[in-house]
Amino acid sequence: MNVPTMVDLLKAQELISKYLPRTPLHYYKRLSTLLGCRIYLKHENHHALGAFKVRGGINIMSNLTEDERSRGVVTASTGNHAQSIAYAGAIFGVQTVIVMPERSNPTKVKSVEALGGKLVFYGDVFDEAKLHAENLEKEYGYRYIHSANEPNLISGVGTYAIEILEDLPEVDYIFVPLGGGSGAAGTCIGAKGLKPDVRVVAVQSEKAPAAYLSWKKQSIVTSENTTFAEGLATGSGFDLTQKILWDLLDEFVLVSDEAIKDAIVTLIDCAHTVAEGAGAAALAGAVKLRDQIRDKNVVIVVSGGNLSLPQLKDIAERIT
Repeated sequence: MNVPTMVDLLKAQELISKYLPRTPLHYYKRLSTLLGCRIYLKHENHHALGAFKVRGGINIMSNLTEDERSRGVVTASTGNHAQSIAYAGAIFGVQTVIVMPERSNPTKVKSVEALGGKLVFYGDVFDEAKLHAENLEKEYGYRYIHSANEPNLISGVGTYAIEILEDLPEVDYIFVPLGGGSGAAGTCIGAKGLKPDVRVVAVQSEKAPAAYLSWKKQSIVTSENTTFAEGLATGSGFDLTQKILWDLLDEFVLVSDEAIKDAIVTLIDCAHTVAEGAGAAALAGAVKLRDQIRDKNVVIVVSGGNLSLPQLKDIAERIT
């Protein structure tokens, strides 16, 4: 499996621009004062689907062979990847079968249904849904789309990093949430391809630390997966994204679920921004490293805003 290059990201950027607008990068004074640096939010939550994954869905679907398109595709997801594949499938006329855990975010489930994806519910967590999707691939001959180990998916999502560097060439740090790692891997390739000395920091929940442990040990690790933030909820590191992260990622931090929930509240209060758990995780990571980033130009990737209504109610109860 080939590691994507900067050339691949630039090709993806040209393609994706035909289907998606650029997302904004905004400076926020209150967040900057809070953290003692200059904070900019990359609003991937402003996509029509509410998350960065749509970039990867369009790029991978556009690069399928005619045979793969005719067979249809199957994938597994906790939500945002599911939306992206269903959305891209509708654009390119490809049948999409989406396997999601039984207790998935209802907001994301409704979106996948509206986009025309055929939903299959299986298991309690992503890893169980993934195994079922792989079985469906073998049984029905679908083209299986992994949620991270796909060069064209990584190239697609990495295009937001190019936009960051185009809009803020003087950026010092980019904080990005990490579940399977496609966004972080793409950020490393895109950002460092334009500015090698920019520091990319990945952030994951301590209740789903498989990717963090895989990065630390330089080998694929499985671990518990109990975070409320479904976009971070993976129980294993993934080969391709880890290979990229081992080479290019500067730093990786774990944060508590409580810190992520606090970050959701902070984004609402200080930046008029609704973020889901994964979408707020990068801010939680920046708060944890606030002494390190003092006086720097810092970009926080708000990867998604698909907070379910029950989750929003829970967050609202934290606001006093």
